Amino acid sequence: MKLTQSQKKSAPAKSALTPTSRTTFALGLLAAATLCLMAAPASAQGYPDQPVKLVVPFPAGGTTDVLARALGQKLAEKIGQPVIIENKPGAGATIGAEYVARAKPDGYTLLMGAVHHTIATTFYRSLRYDFQKDFAPVTTVAMVPNVLVVNKKIGVKSFADLIELARREPGKLSFGSNGVGTGQHLIGERVQLMSKTKLLHVPYKGSGPLTTDLLGGQVDMSFDTITTVLPYINDNKLTALAVTTATRSAALPNVPTLDEAGLKGFDAGTWFGILAPQNTPEQTVTYLNNNLVQIIQSDVFKTEMSKIGAEVIGDSPEQMKARIADDTSRYAELVNSLNLKAN
Repeated sequence: MKLTQSQKKSAPAKSALTPTSRTTFALGLLAAATLCLMAAPASAQGYPDQPVKLVVPFPAGGTTDVLARALGQKLAEKIGQPVIIENKPGAGATIGAEYVARAKPDGYTLLMGAVHHTIATTFYRSLRYDFQKDFAPVTTVAMVPNVLVVNKKIGVKSFADLIELARREPGKLSFGSNGVGTGQHLIGERVQLMSKTKLLHVPYKGSGPLTTDLLGGQVDMSFDTITTVLPYINDNKLTALAVTTATRSAALPNVPTLDEAGLKGFDAGTWFGILAPQNTPEQTVTYLNNNLVQIIQSDVFKTEMSKIGAEVIGDSPEQMKARIADDTSRYAELVNSLNLKAN
């Protein structure tokens, strides 16, 4: 029977797919969906679905704490989960580090680490963790120069004045640090060695209590990071004599370096960075690195950090791992040459 023209228009069109090709097409869609899921970021697979804890191995108020809180707030906004700052001070930052090393490697417990941990590897005889083996580096946040500051009561206005006084009265002047085996401690020891002076080391649990005693005159000086003491330098409550890095700090452009002040070749600073427990899934580390680096290298964060004397970095896990290895080797040589060991 012949169809009329209108019947031809209304007749259903034949499918271009045969039963076999329909099956092939369906399998193709399934394969594509599977590949998309495999390529999805860690967050799409459930991370993070609860608050993230960022452990600070020092008391509140120091540079490590200030950086952690500034970064934690922005990370929380970016990942949609609270970032809780938990202070676990003591033993030159090793108590907090051990706590994170033993935590579940799921990305929910992180460490705000620092150069101090590379020193502790050699300084402490019986650490119950290995900083290079028991952590997964995420990214270095910032480098902060250290600065030699003195209480105004001792009446010195230059590094030369300080050295003259220290040589005249060996062992009388004291310097505080945020713990034995920390960067500040090692800087103080190296200054004594290079300047042929003898100072009394007074360790604290962190920069907060150290600064309180420095302002009160219980200790004469410190080699703390700029962030902690900058407000007191600006308010003329502490005198800055020299910064410890090879170049001057943008936050204190009129303060000379120790190299310029007479200790040729002196160059030391304090870096801070985020680490997770070893065996944290690689995709979780990558997810954290991507988000943190975006925050760290943003103009807003750079501006905030410059106001407190911090120079932002934001590198890859591999670059941070190399930094840790280099510093561990370098500080091992210094600790051993000074014969410094924890009891």
